[in-house]
Amino acid sequence: MSEQSGSSQDRQERTELPIERGFPIERVNEIAEKEGRAQMYYRPTYAMHKWWARRLGCVFRAISLYTLLDDPEKVSVFEPGHEGSTLAAYGDDVDGESDLDIASLLERVDMSDPESLWELYPKDVRVEDKKILDPFMGGGTSLVEASRFGAEVVGNDLNPVAWFVTKKELEAGETDVEKIEEAFEQVKEDISDEITQYYKTPCPNGDHKADVMYNFWVKELDCVSCGHTVPLFKDYRVAKGRYENDDKYNVLCPDCGAVTRVDDWQSECVCNDCSYSFIPKEGNVSRGGKYNCPECGQKYGIKEAVQEQGGYDIHFYGVEYYCAECDDNGCDKAEVKGYKAAEQADRQLAQEAEKMLDDNEELHEFLPDEDIPPGHMTSERNPVFEHGYEEWQDMFTSRQLLCLAKILESIDKLEDEQAAEYLLLALSGSLRYTNFMVGYHHTRNHIHDIFKTNSFDPPLKPTEGNVWGTEYGLGSFRSTVKGVIKGVEYANSPTERHIQNGETKETEPFNHSIGGDFEVTQGDVRSIDSVDEFDAVITDPPYYDNVMYSEVADYFYVWQKILLEDKYPGFDQDKTPREESIVTNPYLDKTAEDFESELGQAFSAIKKALKDDGSLTFTYHHSDSESWGELLESLCNVGFEVTATYPITADINKFIGGEAVSFDIVVVARPIDDTEPASWNSLRRDIYRTARRTRQQLEENRDLSRGDIGVMEMGACFREYSKHHGKVQRDGEIMNAKEVVQEIYGIIQEASDIGVEDVFIDLLDTSNPSFDDVNKLCRGTNATPEDLKETHLYNQDDGFELGTWDNEKRQAYIQERANGDGGEHLSNLDKLQFLRYRYEKGQAVQNYVEKWDVDDDLRELAGRLADVTGDDTYTRVLGDRDITSYGE
Repeated sequence: MSEQSGSSQDRQERTELPIERGFPIERVNEIAEKEGRAQMYYRPTYAMHKWWARRLGCVFRAISLYTLLDDPEKVSVFEPGHEGSTLAAYGDDVDGESDLDIASLLERVDMSDPESLWELYPKDVRVEDKKILDPFMGGGTSLVEASRFGAEVVGNDLNPVAWFVTKKELEAGETDVEKIEEAFEQVKEDISDEITQYYKTPCPNGDHKADVMYNFWVKELDCVSCGHTVPLFKDYRVAKGRYENDDKYNVLCPDCGAVTRVDDWQSECVCNDCSYSFIPKEGNVSRGGKYNCPECGQKYGIKEAVQEQGGYDIHFYGVEYYCAECDDNGCDKAEVKGYKAAEQADRQLAQEAEKMLDDNEELHEFLPDEDIPPGHMTSERNPVFEHGYEEWQDMFTSRQLLCLAKILESIDKLEDEQAAEYLLLALSGSLRYTNFMVGYHHTRNHIHDIFKTNSFDPPLKPTEGNVWGTEYGLGSFRSTVKGVIKGVEYANSPTERHIQNGETKETEPFNHSIGGDFEVTQGDVRSIDSVDEFDAVITDPPYYDNVMYSEVADYFYVWQKILLEDKYPGFDQDKTPREESIVTNPYLDKTAEDFESELGQAFSAIKKALKDDGSLTFTYHHSDSESWGELLESLCNVGFEVTATYPITADINKFIGGEAVSFDIVVVARPIDDTEPASWNSLRRDIYRTARRTRQQLEENRDLSRGDIGVMEMGACFREYSKHHGKVQRDGEIMNAKEVVQEIYGIIQEASDIGVEDVFIDLLDTSNPSFDDVNKLCRGTNATPEDLKETHLYNQDDGFELGTWDNEKRQAYIQERANGDGGEHLSNLDKLQFLRYRYEKGQAVQNYVEKWDVDDDLRELAGRLADVTGDDTYTRVLGDRDITSYGE
């Protein structure tokens, strides 16, 4: 039916999978771009609880589609919304024949046109006799998506939080939503009135109470010089105005403490209550983490003062409220929901909650009592201990702890264990916002997520959210329960969103739910003892020091273990596993070399678990040739050959080395029993021909960026090399994978005539270009990011800027060269930008045009610049006498 991969006898008998022959990058990216911004609508099941660097569902659905479908006799396709009917029945014409031919769809997939199988993406596809493993399951995306195809899925992860989250995702398809709703109503009836009383405030519009959405606090220190109490305000913003006041700002008056509305928070203002004149922009905290004492002018380090004074004080200064009574009475929106200064009644409630918690010893059983463990994220990246935090409880107010304990106690009383676990999942999820480690987003009028930077960042102005929640507000228990219910509803009847004729379409509900035949385990991937068991491994392995999952997951773990400690293994320790994690961790002295070695051990266990004709497909966070070489070395050393690589859009919010990365690489590999000897000269010729053939084929048939084509070129070249890994000789010595990868990079660039000017024009044609785009577009070309930087075609001094003709630094670079040897050191792009600049300034250009040799290359480049910028001056300065003589 299809081509065969490899050259040995075993490989000749192995059917090549669709994903090894082609992958619809363009179609997946269309969906990924939208899903990445709206996961809660595309796949609500994944929004039930936080997991870090979660890959998009559409990516793993596409991977599953192109990996699991290899035998048309074992594939059934159902039309969503038509229960029990396969497309063969649903799509029959009057002659009783169907035009759906699975074998033909599979056969037609190739690198030039991989989209024949894509028409099944929005269909309810089921496969028989497939068993899938994800040994690094994390948030479970790969398992959920493979389960939707009817595969038996097995997942493993070292982290108990990942295990619990994935378990609930896979169980959701068989869970009764009504049971969760009934359980929530029981908890609500049990304790909601008791805990919501602590989140009431006098309504500013009448003699009644309003609901608190958020309480605003600020940390305070005593000045080390004069003893004056210094509130640590960077500025006095509270929030941007809403409704008819959306052009104004709510700010705090530093004199009387009123929340007052002003036109411009960066200019001098007058308080509407006390007429005090101040500039809200100017607070008591300066750059470098120092406070400025308003009384004596002393400047001193905040962290140093915290340590010297044994902590800090906290001042309650403001409230955001919602008033249901005003809403029912038809009041203006600005009166129904708004901002006000904290009053004595508000402070009294905080004190009462603290006393209630202190007096109720039994409630402390439902609070974490663990210390925050030292580690890279807590001790080195942003040391929380230097800010006065020692225990996990220190990250919450007493009022929040009281309410959280009450909710956990009520959940623990529920008889329905399944429903109780989903409410626990919701409560755990709400901790992203229900804590005292978050601030307020002034311009968006809502609270931050504690993991907005994937670490712990103690704020100077913490915001206390309403734990139970009210009609409005982000991340309360009430709202996260709704999110969990939506996730379970979706798992019962999943749909699929896809792009059709440029528009997003959503299918009818599928007939098959998420989950089915699954097993999830906790443990080290290297301890998996399965042999010849799985048809495919689909996973997202760890990447160096991307995120220390174990350290950040502890935040959820210590709360989950309160109810799960005696129920499931893995929840009986003070923290989640550290030393076994396959990741570089400076705090534990785990190096990049350790990561390579441990990842190789993991690949070895995976190879044993795979059937002889099984496949390994994983996403990899692409970096540079060095990391490619390390990856290839680890894979090939344990007996894999790379059979394909594809660039794909990924989670745009992940952080690697402090920089957001906008795409991942999908790597496909197969077990190989032995490799064949080859000389480097012979292999180099094969790789060069492979690179040229692949590029030509893709350029002629696909609408891909050059960066994407470069990644696929590399995959094809890696495939050639991995057949000979460990046996490639050059000058009598065996080359390692890192050396070969460096050579492949050079070969691909030799096979390309694409240079700096081509990359720059692509950047001009890119919406909101970034350094990521520079990196991506340079791949597979003769240009490097350094080439563009040295010629000032971009700079990052004040954010990312392109070196356009009117860019000051770019023009200074050109002018310096133009004043040299009559333009001999100028590129064609330099010349055209120089002429464009002179024309704009009314300076002579014709003498330069006559002096330079205006050949076809220069005219072609002028035309390309004019096309991409819409500025035909580039072409006119070369040929129109009236224009080119302007200024003479």
